[in-house]
Amino acid sequence: MSAVTYTSVEVRRAFRARRFFIFSLAFPLGMFLLIAGPSREASLDGVPLPLYIMTGMVAWGTMIAVMSSGARIAAERAIGWNRQLRITPMPVRTYFEAKVVTGYMMAGTSMVLLYLAGTFLGVRLSATGWLQMTGLILIGLVPYAVLGILLGHLLSVDSLGPAMGGITALFAVFGGAWGPIAPDGILHDVALALPSYWLVQAGKTAVGGDGWPPRAWVVIAVWTAVLVPLAATVYRRDTARA
Repeated sequence: MSAVTYTSVEVRRAFRARRFFIFSLAFPLGMFLLIAGPSREASLDGVPLPLYIMTGMVAWGTMIAVMSSGARIAAERAIGWNRQLRITPMPVRTYFEAKVVTGYMMAGTSMVLLYLAGTFLGVRLSATGWLQMTGLILIGLVPYAVLGILLGHLLSVDSLGPAMGGITALFAVFGGAWGPIAPDGILHDVALALPSYWLVQAGKTAVGGDGWPPRAWVVIAVWTAVLVPLAATVYRRDTARA
């Protein structure tokens, strides 16, 4: 099976999943309209409220989308499908690339839908602002894509759903996706060390014109550098056990 064929199969499977539409599309969109709709003229943390909430819901929805690869991996492990793939000529790299590409396509769908809703509620950005915000969000999702692969090889199908829900909710809360956090103190320091915080801050870059500070790039790089070898270790352990 070629890489293109396998990826297309993955994409079709993912977009047929009801859970995808509920958790990465319906919930973020519903919360955005509920919070930003009645107060579209307000501002929050120096950012117009619709833009802030839109970015927060994009961060939450896209985190769920890219991590959803873990659910598919766990399901394939449960039925032995990944063991069957290992004896085919298809490279292991193709397997993981298909999972990541599919997650990003799902995340892109969530982003477009929320962008359209944001435009409806008055979010107005320059083309550069939209592109810069989107680019930073896509980069900020890298550690979450790796985390999804890690959890998919670590947890069972039954335990993965609650774990993913809890993890993404914690990242969303402490990253400021559901509202700004304290301007100083321990919680603020914790938030600055989370990739989700910088996903939300991508909305500010669209207003101010400046990109992420160096600290943001370090946070994303460190989380990715830590999670990649962990995911590789768990994968090798799962392969040896199979």
